Amino acid sequence: MSLRRRTLLKVIVLGDSGYVHKKFSQQYKATIGADFVTKELQIDDRLVTLQIWDTAGQERFQSLGVAFYRGADCCVLVYDVNVMKSFDTLDNWHDEFLRQANPSDPRTFPFILLGNKIDIDGGNSRVVSEKKAKDWCASKGNIPYFETSAKEDYNVDAAFLSIAKTALANEHDQDIYFQAVPDPTPETTEQRGGCAC
Repeated sequence: MSLRRRTLLKVIVLGDSGYVHKKFSQQYKATIGADFVTKELQIDDRLVTLQIWDTAGQERFQSLGVAFYRGADCCVLVYDVNVMKSFDTLDNWHDEFLRQANPSDPRTFPFILLGNKIDIDGGNSRVVSEKKAKDWCASKGNIPYFETSAKEDYNVDAAFLSIAKTALANEHDQDIYFQAVPDPTPETTEQRGGCAC
């Protein structure tokens, strides 16, 4: 019998976004105020479930604390290509994530940068160039960069596939997957000498 591996990855989305809400969910709002959705992908022999937490760009979530960030497998930083302030705050979001999540090796922890809202005004409103974003990524260890439009669903699936692959490539440090196993053979109550509780 062949068993397919299932992988659960926790992905934190930070920055000027509301990205998950616009792309994946119009109805679910977690009680802490951050959007939470899951997205399933097939990567090679794995079924990968991304558990995506998005603070919707609200600064008050920078103080959510360790519990929100704990166990993250990847951090997605999002900015609006039409708003310089959203790009200028990326360093703060990046540093806050590292401070709160406290990964074992901050230099190799998987980040990805998304420049969103490239559909606005045919690109005429754009104030952050692709080169400026790529230079920022290079300064942070060459993290992957995608330009997207959550509204128009442009490049979003490619970005999340990259997110999953980036997180999976980092799993050598962590045991983030579990294998499906056949149903165990039930033991009889006589063998255990009583109830199974």
